[in-house]
Amino acid sequence: MIFNSDDVLWLSVSPSLQCFDRPLLNYLSQYVPVSLWEYQQTQDEACSLDSAVKLLHDYLKQRDRPIHLIGHSTSGLIGLIYARRYPEKVSSLGLLAVGLPSVINWQAHYYTHLAAFPWTRQQVLTQMVGDMLGLKNPQIHKRFISYFEYDLAFSPSPHSLFKKVDLSDRPLEMPLLICSSKTDFVVSPIVVSRWFEFMKQGDRLWECPEGRHFFHHFYPQQVGEEILHFWQSLSRKKTIFNLRFQM
Repeated sequence: MIFNSDDVLWLSVSPSLQCFDRPLLNYLSQYVPVSLWEYQQTQDEACSLDSAVKLLHDYLKQRDRPIHLIGHSTSGLIGLIYARRYPEKVSSLGLLAVGLPSVINWQAHYYTHLAAFPWTRQQVLTQMVGDMLGLKNPQIHKRFISYFEYDLAFSPSPHSLFKKVDLSDRPLEMPLLICSSKTDFVVSPIVVSRWFEFMKQGDRLWECPEGRHFFHHFYPQQVGEEILHFWQSLSRKKTIFNLRFQM
């Protein structure tokens, strides 16, 4: 075991897409206890990243030690915003499919396609789900479209048909892990490579050879091993520091 039972927190702000996270969470849970924090906005409230970040802080502010945050796509973005606002509360940050600009997500591409092409909502979703998942079975493909329709309504994306938001990106104080896929068109290798400008000694950037946008679903062991290696490196550094301090 690398950490205590409440030292790792997986963030989830896309309830309908949690099925893509489960293989990785199952793998990590074999080695490290992982807690889950969930958020779901209602259709009656304004779409707000700040609301999710505030609720996350309400959840974490009573902790007596910092925590390791990790999340995929928009969930990772929530962790990123939180880490910038409350760096003293975060031991490390793991971002899966988060590039620079950090607000780039599948919904940003969806609204861009919807505005640029004479396609219906259903046509855009069908095309994008196929591109993100690469599924060959039409029946499975069709079933997943409803998951993304739900995500449009209930996840706190900063984007809409009328506006696409940008956030100022800057370096982070805590150790950083970036995981991405070489075949992801949503968060492409080009936008992921921009993280190199902000990376410190000990930070890591790892690319999965395949898997598209949900590479952590299709390759949970490979992604999980990279995450565990990152956490283990932090644990070793802490042990060495404590030994030097005691001497």
